[in-house]
Amino acid sequence: MKALVYERNVARFAASRVVSAFGSGRGATVGPLRLVDVDPPDRPAGEGWTRLVPTLSGICGSDLATVDGRSSRYFEDLVSFPFVPGHEVVGVLDADATDRSGAPLAAGTRVVIEPVLGCAPRAIEPPCPACATGHTGACPHLTDGRLAPGLQTGYCTDTGGGWSAAGLWAHASQLHAVPDGLSDEAAVMVEPTACAVHAVRTAGIAPGDVVAVVGAGTIGLTVVAALGRVLAPAGPGAVIVGARYPHQRDLAERLGATAAVEPGQLPRTVRRATRSLAVAGSVTGGADVVIDCAGTSESLAASLALARTGGRVALVGMPGRVQVDLAPLWHRELTLAGAYAYGHEAPLAGDPPDGRRTFDLALDLVASAGLGELVSATYPLERYEEALAHAGAAGRRGAVKIAFEPRYRKGRAR
Repeated sequence: MKALVYERNVARFAASRVVSAFGSGRGATVGPLRLVDVDPPDRPAGEGWTRLVPTLSGICGSDLATVDGRSSRYFEDLVSFPFVPGHEVVGVLDADATDRSGAPLAAGTRVVIEPVLGCAPRAIEPPCPACATGHTGACPHLTDGRLAPGLQTGYCTDTGGGWSAAGLWAHASQLHAVPDGLSDEAAVMVEPTACAVHAVRTAGIAPGDVVAVVGAGTIGLTVVAALGRVLAPAGPGAVIVGARYPHQRDLAERLGATAAVEPGQLPRTVRRATRSLAVAGSVTGGADVVIDCAGTSESLAASLALARTGGRVALVGMPGRVQVDLAPLWHRELTLAGAYAYGHEAPLAGDPPDGRRTFDLALDLVASAGLGELVSATYPLERYEEALAHAGAAGRRGAVKIAFEPRYRKGRAR
């Protein structure tokens, strides 16, 4: 069966970085990613593992950074080679299993996976304090235990990943059943939506705050959806989005943005909403919270310039080797905080007393906001170079989320 495999190859990694200068995703043409015939992966050591066959697996920004040779060197020790990419996965269980709560799941059940490989998949006992309280995204044991290093499924040689027709292995602690009424396109949006939900829940947003969102790709649009629904009724007073392309602005407004404007108009729109003035490249007032959904030097600089004195910037888009003047951070006493993954969210009004799992919130949000519509095209693995180029140019081509259909049958790519 076919799978896309990423191998350690320094020369090809460097070549992909050069070629990606001509367009994100094009590094796949010369880089370490290869389409090969593989056998189904061996079962990892330990209890609780079940094989599943992916029906859809998304292409995200971190995947593109890897393929393009632009991922941060920070991650070098947190992956193991060779690995099959793909951590945004909806698939079908190959055998009976249980989910993270112990509820039975029959063979053939559709599931999505929480890809973080924390203490439970690694059979580490007792679990670390983060995993013990459900905050698996903060687990420090990503290179320990019974698995090879890998911060997530899709970056670990032992588990396999979603870009494979041969399947992958998932631990019971990672499994969430997909409701019958949710399409595969909607289900593949659950993992990126969980990232957005976690970012919004931890961004320190108070009722009535002005929130600026920088970037309107998959993460930016799911953040907008979460701002309008996950925090309700005590959500922000205004959500102002900077989006480069017209279809992104239309989608942002449909998903609940108060205003969606071109990036160059974002500072002026924030000034008007906050009745502030422009001074020395920033604003005298500004947004209470800025959510950076791009993770570039330019987006982070813009985010720091948009925040009010004492405000907060949440970095949700995965950053690489950014170069940013931090004088605004220091001078205006801003808070800059990362928002990486998901786990168990602290309770808000209307939640159970012990809070809720991020993925459960994301499943609800995907259904209520119709986020399956953000899946613009699916591709067979054999067309991986075309798929990755499409994902890298998604905004320019009027698309949002591109996904692989490992056992492709429907011819839906466009």
